[in-house]
Amino acid sequence: MARTRPEITVPDLAGKLAVVTGASDGVGVGLAARLAAAGAEVVMPVRNRRKGEAAVARIKQQHPNAVVSLRDLDLSSLDSVAALGDRLRGEDRPIHILVNNAGVMTPPTRQVTADGFELQFGSNHLGHFALVANLLPLLRAGRARVTSQISVAANENAINWDDLHWERSYHARRAYSQSKIAFGLFGLELDRRSQAGGWGITSNISHPGIAPTNLLAARPELGRAKDTAGVRLIRLFSRSGILAGTVESAALPALLAATSPTARGARFYGPSGLGNLSGPPAEQTVYSRLRSTDEADRVWRISEELTGTTFPAELSPNR
Repeated sequence: MARTRPEITVPDLAGKLAVVTGASDGVGVGLAARLAAAGAEVVMPVRNRRKGEAAVARIKQQHPNAVVSLRDLDLSSLDSVAALGDRLRGEDRPIHILVNNAGVMTPPTRQVTADGFELQFGSNHLGHFALVANLLPLLRAGRARVTSQISVAANENAINWDDLHWERSYHARRAYSQSKIAFGLFGLELDRRSQAGGWGITSNISHPGIAPTNLLAARPELGRAKDTAGVRLIRLFSRSGILAGTVESAALPALLAATSPTARGARFYGPSGLGNLSGPPAEQTVYSRLRSTDEADRVWRISEELTGTTFPAELSPNR
């Protein structure tokens, strides 16, 4: 029997400007393609220009009228984040949709960013935090929807407050969980601060479930010479239609969260199938680790301190 593929209807996005991080591969390129097909102009900030150009060619092959373009961004470098912010602010165009999708997962040995942060915490969370801070004027001007992509890993482990950068004892999976917990707390706190401060931004979070993306594939630059057993198993499950979704279905929760008229701020979207690992996208209960406003405020304050990027004081909510 043919597998039924989940699908959603994307509204007309003509006249909208969308920015999607991590759009040179996997879920990100699928998101960029769907947004462009709906009429949005899509900016794709990428670390690898060669992969980015291949992604643009793929999108244009599928959608000849798509308006997509590349910018340079390495989320593991605050200088690179600031440079992208400078460039986009210089272009002075309101941003209507921002999907914080890029991520790095479980390098086998501890690695650090250009600024000395543990790589996963620095790229997955701090880089995106700084990006939103840099783009805030454009997001406000576009009354943007900001969707931040987390993971089922945000439902396990905890933030290692005593050793945020895992200098004493590195554990790849726990460090990954920490980065996604922090990022999820930020995504929800961004909406609370926007509502309290009148920023005009709507922020929510999503997760893709389990799908055969390249997150766990061979990545020599991360010290992973071959595909992990995990990604090989996920590929098998995906082909069989058991538990895991496809790369295409994995993009749907973020697409729903970023574009649907019914999607709301401070909400969580993910697959609605067995174990919330695959299936049609829907609103879900926020993970227990993401519910504390005190933890969210703590993440916000330490992120401002570590990145040196502050949100204007006059926009901060009273607490």
